[in-house]
Amino acid sequence: MNAPTLLVVAKAPVPGLTKTRIASTVGDVAAAEVAAAALLDTLITATSVGWPVVVSMTGDLAQAVRSDEIVAALEQTRVVQQQGEGLGERLAHAHVDADAARGVVQVGMDTPQITVADYLAAGNIVLNGSRVIGRADDGGWWLLGLPDPHEAHGLVSVGMSQDDTAEETEIALGGDFEHVRTVRDMDTWEDAVDIAASLPISHLAFAVQRVQKMMAAESEPATDAPIPDAPVQDAPTEEARV
Repeated sequence: MNAPTLLVVAKAPVPGLTKTRIASTVGDVAAAEVAAAALLDTLITATSVGWPVVVSMTGDLAQAVRSDEIVAALEQTRVVQQQGEGLGERLAHAHVDADAARGVVQVGMDTPQITVADYLAAGNIVLNGSRVIGRADDGGWWLLGLPDPHEAHGLVSVGMSQDDTAEETEIALGGDFEHVRTVRDMDTWEDAVDIAASLPISHLAFAVQRVQKMMAAESEPATDAPIPDAPVQDAPTEEARV
């Protein structure tokens, strides 16, 4: 297959161990639910591109929320365990693990709004022999595409989760990058709400709606009658954003 490998770097959505900034607003379990939904949406789109998909995973899926759904989604991918200490080192190992001699396009699980067209645009750049990066609006990046995945070793020296991470990544990997669109990644509860609003039919949107209803119920004065659960429609599981 003349296509790069699509690498998804992910963390098992275990309450208390994932999305701690979101958890500071909505709690550990709700934050893990949101993370799980974002991962499921990401996997749906990634496996619809038509490329080999490798998921570099850390954490215990057995302890994760929606673990059965995530395990089922991962059946369409090759799963490898993350190696290394810092994030840069883990990313470098993941790129090499995913390498199939056609280059690698890497994303995380924080941008479920990314479409098949976004991936294809980045993949064409990689297949033409150029590096590509998709910047996030907070100064980080959401996508990194490398024709030679071994170049990802340069990430070891990059400070992650900083407002200059994207700029430092380009410098550390030798410059000369093409760019795809800048997007918002999902670090805070406000990010999750805004991204979900742009994806009304998605796992993320339904997860955010459930959390919002829970928060609204908790803020209402106590009554003698129990608050009924609001019906929640299941998100589609097979249609990707194109």
